Amino acid sequence: MSQNICPNCQLELEWQDGKYHCESCSTVFIKKAFCPDCEAELEKLQACGAASYFCNSCNELKSKSRVRIQFDKA
Repeated sequence: MSQNICPNCQLELEWQDGKYHCESCSTVFIKKAFCPDCEAELEKLQACGAASYFCNSCNELKSKSRVRIQFDKA
């Protein structure tokens, strides 16, 4: 199951034009990831089909299974 669920209506979000769109509630979201240790916003690194997250505050890579994902209205 996807992790991209609308926080308003709990339905699957669609990826369009670099943002996430909810067809049901007509809302546009931006996906953000936060460090599980210091709560700083993480930088997403993507290479060879795999995504990793880097915390500039802790200066280390973070496991995507530990990061906190949040959808903010665009």
